[in-house]
Amino acid sequence: MNILVPQVLFDYYVPDARLIAPNAEFIAYADDEPSPAGLADIEAISWWYTVRHIDDIVRGAPKLRWLHSGSAGVDRLLSPTIVSRQGLTVTDSGPAFEVSISEFVMAWILSVARRLPELDAQQRDRVWNSLQQDEVSGKTVGIIGLGPIGRGVAARTKAFGMRTLGLRRSQAPVDAVDEVLTGRDGLTRLLSTSDYVVIAAALTGETRTLIGREQLAAMKSTAWLINIARGAMIDETALVEALRSGKIAGACLDVFETEPLPQDSLLWEMSNVHIAPHNSGGMTEGVRERQKQLFLDNLRRFVSGEPLADVVDVARGY
Repeated sequence: MNILVPQVLFDYYVPDARLIAPNAEFIAYADDEPSPAGLADIEAISWWYTVRHIDDIVRGAPKLRWLHSGSAGVDRLLSPTIVSRQGLTVTDSGPAFEVSISEFVMAWILSVARRLPELDAQQRDRVWNSLQQDEVSGKTVGIIGLGPIGRGVAARTKAFGMRTLGLRRSQAPVDAVDEVLTGRDGLTRLLSTSDYVVIAAALTGETRTLIGREQLAAMKSTAWLINIARGAMIDETALVEALRSGKIAGACLDVFETEPLPQDSLLWEMSNVHIAPHNSGGMTEGVRERQKQLFLDNLRRFVSGEPLADVVDVARGY
């Protein structure tokens, strides 16, 4: 059995992986390598964000049965080649990011409520001026998408005394979510009642440009929009208009339609916008270790013939 592992992860993953699969041959491949050695006998691949030729690799690996993604979202991975491949199971690493990203969201909510950027600016200017602040306890947070990251956000906001609403496909109850909503009506209700709206869903055909002019108009004028999912889920032109006109209070954005965010984007100049460079995952030591353990757990399952965990429904896109 041959298993491809990205060169960037090889020394970190493979010593432990060999203990689980001693009879497997682990092969390192570079980001820009379209045809790694031993491809004809490859049965599993660990994919990393920077790999450029994954379609070529999949097409050249007739024995491939398992493709594991190191990311939470798999929109960049699910090409027609991979979606249409018979007998291929795709898994993701969503649970690895629950802690890091949900903590980042909580930090943004607290920063906005307690006006920390303005206090930092006052410190730099040596200004002593008390500011009117807000409390998050009792406020409502609406979470679009209740996968591992959305559930992590719910747990942390709930711990701060916030009311939690969640939007998902089904109304099955979710821990730490006070009310689960579905459909377009559910989205409108979530937007109209939330003080903070957090986008944590997967990017699919259904969620692309999920938040446009109509949805922004439904939000409270005092509400903040937080996006840690994918930039394409928001109509950026409509968002700029809503921010400039005061239709919403502000936005905390980790992801954008074009990345890096172009230098001429108006978002850079807005005082009611906080920007992070697709960095909410943080790539902390905790994230790296959880990514590794998810891969190793599924490797154990793979070699023993057990069902894999965190399987992606390629038709739905998550």
